Amino acid sequence: MKNTMTMIDNRNGKSYEFNIKDATRGPSVVDIGSFYAQTGMFTYDNGFTSTASCKSTITFIDGEKGELRYRGIKIEELATKHNYLETCYLLLNSELPNKEALVDFDLELRHRSLLHENLKNIFATFPTDAHPMAALSAATAALSAFYYSHLNIADENDYQEMARRIIAKMPTLAAFAYRHSIGAPFIQPDIERSFTENFLYMLRAYPGGKMHIGKDGEHKIKEIEIKALDTIFTLHADHEQNASTTTVRGVASTGAHPYVAISAGISALWGRAHGGANESVIKQLEMIGSVDKVDEFIARAKDPDDAFRLMGFGHRVYKNFDPRAKILKNLQDQLKDELNLDSNLMKIANKIEEIALNDEYFISRKLYPNIDFYSGIILTALQIPKSMFTPIFVIGRTVGWITQWIEFKKDKENKIARPRQLYLGK
Repeated sequence: MKNTMTMIDNRNGKSYEFNIKDATRGPSVVDIGSFYAQTGMFTYDNGFTSTASCKSTITFIDGEKGELRYRGIKIEELATKHNYLETCYLLLNSELPNKEALVDFDLELRHRSLLHENLKNIFATFPTDAHPMAALSAATAALSAFYYSHLNIADENDYQEMARRIIAKMPTLAAFAYRHSIGAPFIQPDIERSFTENFLYMLRAYPGGKMHIGKDGEHKIKEIEIKALDTIFTLHADHEQNASTTTVRGVASTGAHPYVAISAGISALWGRAHGGANESVIKQLEMIGSVDKVDEFIARAKDPDDAFRLMGFGHRVYKNFDPRAKILKNLQDQLKDELNLDSNLMKIANKIEEIALNDEYFISRKLYPNIDFYSGIILTALQIPKSMFTPIFVIGRTVGWITQWIEFKKDKENKIARPRQLYLGK
């Protein structure tokens, strides 16, 4: 039996045959690369909901089962048994590092975290009230001016150097973007600190590297805080062909500099329907204001004539519980205990969650809490400003974007992205 699909045009009875390509996991695909040549028509798939735009070995999602894997390893294992740097190494090298490789990788990222002195000047050109995402996107694009040689990558060492540099510098760029937005002096990276701890340090420290003095006479970045943020980075590391990743691959297809492609991905991620959703979740919880008003807003969310929609529920791909959300739910409960949290926002969120998980309206529509619902709550618990929620998403996702860029560039069949359209004008 041939591994093909036959399509029939019922207007004239003509039939067309297309090859089927089988996946190692998930759905097979119909190769319609010759569809226009054979039929004189284009396919129409609004939002690309049924279109596979590339071949990939990086990330697999089964939305019906609520499954997510990086390089074949389940996200639950990576988030609970490995740290973010191990995950980065896995994505870049298709295998987890041994102890020696991890130490070398960690040390390299620490030393690459510093910014070129002239690059720092770019932040001075922005208004002090500029959103950190705007500054972060611009500064990332500016990296291409300092590392122009990355436009011509020749071998695996070049790929690794380019990738490790952007992964290392993104937390510094994000921290500088934030501190500029509040008019605070920059805090340089401390190579004595780990990747995630160093980011929290650059956000919080005073000039000279001193930390805020708390009621106990000192303030250290707590291990639970590092673990929580590191887990969030891991859960955000990659997520298949989402809007921002597709943007990165699209820019890559033009032959543009890899850091420009990452900058484009940052801009795409900023949208509230994508990476900006967790910031919107917190703003909505603040708008609701108290547990007493939750029922009112739940009713509005269920009213088809009301434009109000609950943020942080449902997902384009997952039709089951988002596996990342389950991990963050457990982490949220841990934070509540270890940091003695019982804030008003958490009370409101818990009430909404309780209703949504037991209400037939949400259950029948498979509107489960997603990663954005919990990540916003956790970042708030870590005293991260709302304006930094999406930059933190960027830090975690950078490794995924650059790995996807590398995969595209190494694909000998790659071609420039050029969708067509259904023209309805005059």
